[in-house]
Amino acid sequence: MATDSTTVGVGVIGAGNISDQYLSNLTSFPDLTVLAIADVIEERAQAQAQAYGIPRHGGIDTVLDDPDIAIVVNITPPAVHVEVSEAIIAAGKHVWTEKPLGVSREEARGLLEKADAAGLRVGAAPDTVLGPGVQTAKRLIARGDIGRPLFAQTTFQWQGPEIFHPDPAFLYAKGGGPLLDMGPYYVSTLVHVFGPVASVAALGLKGAETRRVQQGPLAGQEFPVEVPSTLSVLMDFERGGQAQSLYSTDSPMLRQGIVEITGTEGTLVIPDPNTFGGAISITRPLTRMFIPPEPIEQEIVDVEQDGVLSGRGLGLLDMVRSVRDGRPHVATGEFGYHVLDTLLSIEEAAASRSFVAVESTLDEVGALDASFDPYARTF
Repeated sequence: MATDSTTVGVGVIGAGNISDQYLSNLTSFPDLTVLAIADVIEERAQAQAQAYGIPRHGGIDTVLDDPDIAIVVNITPPAVHVEVSEAIIAAGKHVWTEKPLGVSREEARGLLEKADAAGLRVGAAPDTVLGPGVQTAKRLIARGDIGRPLFAQTTFQWQGPEIFHPDPAFLYAKGGGPLLDMGPYYVSTLVHVFGPVASVAALGLKGAETRRVQQGPLAGQEFPVEVPSTLSVLMDFERGGQAQSLYSTDSPMLRQGIVEITGTEGTLVIPDPNTFGGAISITRPLTRMFIPPEPIEQEIVDVEQDGVLSGRGLGLLDMVRSVRDGRPHVATGEFGYHVLDTLLSIEEAAASRSFVAVESTLDEVGALDASFDPYARTF
């Protein structure tokens, strides 16, 4: 798998907005060498190649035909995730794909079957859940620091990506919306904590039938809203526990990254799941009565996160090292499929205004050890 004795060759397909976050990290991990980047707009690939010192750039074949590339990062738009990932598998390379894994169960399942038949691996974003924030929280819960987990509350609300994104229409198309765009971060976090989802219920609405681009060369252009822009969600987990979540791009109030997990002995507040780390605290139950207007004195314990903070590409690096070590990687395609199945079930529940069973499950939800250091040379 190694390009030489010390690194593994990586290719990137997609040179859009998120490519900077990937490339800044992938080019800083000593175990990896980014050898080529491709985009349908080859000038974008050229610009990123020059910015990050990548030796080759061009169309998709620049990456697929390179024999020194062992794993490819797929950061194309959601509607073509599976098409591009299948081309990567057909070229004999492992694939790390941005979320969601696909936009339908059938195509996502077909991708995983093709990868299995070829003896290749699929890894699926988000890998923010592998950062010290969520992984520290996961270890605290496993240790019993908040007792038995009972329920969670998560919130993601604001006025929408069109205020900054130069071409946001795909974020409101099938495979997008706040649920498919941001939901993977929150659902992945909840699955890491509670295990697989059993069933969901939801209500959805559209704040408007069209939106308007506000930045860049397309400013002023209108585009249709194809999916709900606000969803209120209930989730029930196979192994016990419940969650309620709000996903909205219809709110002028910016309130994001809220994840609170309540157990029998405390409430754990963890960092924004769209980041890799941040503040963690546990609120303990009241120990005495209070009478208004007497202030409430409640014990809040700050917890130090454990692990090395990095960024996007962490899951890919774990996959590369796991292939070498012959162990499962954490952000597997099966995990990504269960998250996708859950999100699609939420869409169906909102459309039918009823509970919908989530058909897929997971035997085990992996974890990243606190000693994992992306900046160490291990090859």
